[in-house]
Amino acid sequence: MDIKCQPAIHKGMPFKFYHGRTGIVYNVTKRAVGIKVNKENNGKILEKRINVRVEHVTPSKCRDEIIARVQKNEAIKKAVRAGTMQRQSLKRSPIQPKAAYTVKLAAPETIQPIPFSNLL
Repeated sequence: MDIKCQPAIHKGMPFKFYHGRTGIVYNVTKRAVGIKVNKENNGKILEKRINVRVEHVTPSKCRDEIIARVQKNEAIKKAVRAGTMQRQSLKRSPIQPKAAYTVKLAAPETIQPIPFSNLL
């Protein structure tokens, strides 16, 4: 769950450090949820358990891309085993730089200054 404070509701609001953090739900009650959040303190990572009212939490979307990629890879593996598709690499690859190209410039143009004339 993502912790996002709703300023209109003061009850059950988490401390400001936890705003924008993602945690795991470990307890559910009528009006609140218990969330495990990691906090770094003096070089150590501590697991903090906080109780937050449900108005201040939203479902996290950080794993949606991973889950979609896993499902796509499993479908590709199934198709390869069935023989309907050729084998391909399922590893993520970094975006490569664009191919090089040369820019052709126009011929340079010579510019001469205009002689000064006093219009007064």
